[in-house]
Amino acid sequence: MSDDQLSRVFSALADPTRRDMIARLTTADATVNELAEPYNVSLQAVSKHLKVLEDAGLVTRTRDAQRRPVHLEAEVFDLMTKWIERYRQQAESRYRRLDALLAEMNPQTDSSQENAS
Repeated sequence: MSDDQLSRVFSALADPTRRDMIARLTTADATVNELAEPYNVSLQAVSKHLKVLEDAGLVTRTRDAQRRPVHLEAEVFDLMTKWIERYRQQAESRYRRLDALLAEMNPQTDSSQENAS
């Protein structure tokens, strides 16, 4: 995933209405009308939200006879998860190094904790 696409994904998910639409699409595909039902906004506003989600690669629209269901593209979440996981692992590694350094600087803490057990 390119940095530009990743920026579009995170930007699209910054809006609570779009996050809610994504959450609803995890259970089943839906039409624009179905997606619009719980919101007090126009179909045009819902379509604009969907356009942002489409541009980010989070959803696609297909033709199914007379219906045009919106489909969640789950692979984008796999890419986001891998990106987040890489930085989580780096942060955990830094914390482990910091813990080791602090233990070296203050060895009494370890022995006093052992004696307390």
